[in-house]
This record gives sequence, structure tokens and C-alpha cells, in this order.
Amino acid sequence: MKRNISVALLLAGALLLSGCKHPPLKDAPNAGAQAQGSSDAAGATSQGLNGAAGAEGGALGGAAATGALARTVIYFDFDKSEIRPEFADVVSAHARNLTGHPNLKMKLEGNTDERGTREYNIGLGERRAQAVRRALMLQGVAESQLTTVSFGAERPAAEGDDETAWAKNRRVELVYLP
Repeated sequence: MKRNISVALLLAGALLLSGCKHPPLKDAPNAGAQAQGSSDAAGATSQGLNGAAGAEGGALGGAAATGALARTVIYFDFDKSEIRPEFADVVSAHARNLTGHPNLKMKLEGNTDERGTREYNIGLGERRAQAVRRALMLQGVAESQLTTVSFGAERPAAEGDDETAWAKNRRVELVYLP
């Protein structure tokens, strides 16, 4: 009896695992292509489309993320929630991707550096996420495709008490949802 239960559990586990999608093997990036995990303009790393691109049927309809679309972080000035002009192409690229794929959804995660009270930073992170949301919606992205969350200073991208670390933490991360 115990043997039958063990075999049944083993078979059930094998069936579950066989149904899981495995990420495709990645080839070396082409010369000049921005590889996942490469540094962006502010020195933080980007993760492509958070793993959503590259696979067939992925966020880009089977195409790999390149150029502005490969960047998934927008950085902000101290105590500001206005999108800096150098990130306009990033917002536009993601807006085109989302409008071209109405089934895609994105979470906008607002973050701040450690300065300020917890309450203030949660509000500032939310204002930053909402600024990106508004910019995407002005370019045709459906409201139903976007959600926002503010982490304030709770999820720093870089540790440290200097301007270099703080600049990496003042951000909105664009996360494609499964």
C-alpha cells in the first residue's frame, strides 16, 4: 500500500514538472546588443523585460528586448516625481509594446532613497509610479494594463549613504506581469 502511494506521488510530481515551462537556453548576445543584466545610464542593472522577453509568445511577440525597451528602470531627481527627459524613449518604447499587446500587464513599482520619513517616502514612490502610469496612458496604454505600488525606501537597489546609492534608489521599476 505504501509503495503504491509512493509511486502515485512520484508520478504526480513528474506530471507537474513536465507541465512547467522552462526558459529557453540563451545564446551569447550579439555584438552591440544590450544583454540582460547590463548597466543602464544610471549604473543600475536592468533585467530586460524581467524575464518576459525572448521566449516565443513573450512580451514582444517572440522578439528579444533591445534598445529602450530593454531598459526597465526610470530614475528620478531628489524629491521629484517628474520623468526626466532622457527616459522619454523608455516610456515610449514600453507604451508601444503595451498598446501592441493588449493582453500584457505591467506593475509600476515606485521607490525612493532612504531620506525622509516612511510616510513621505511611500507617498513620493506612489507619485513617481503614477507619473509613469500617466505618461504610458497618454500614449494609449489601457488603464487595465497598469497597476502601481509604492515601496518607498523599503527596497533599495543600492546600499550606501551617498549620492551614488541614493540616485540608484530613486526609481520606478517597470515589471511585466505573467
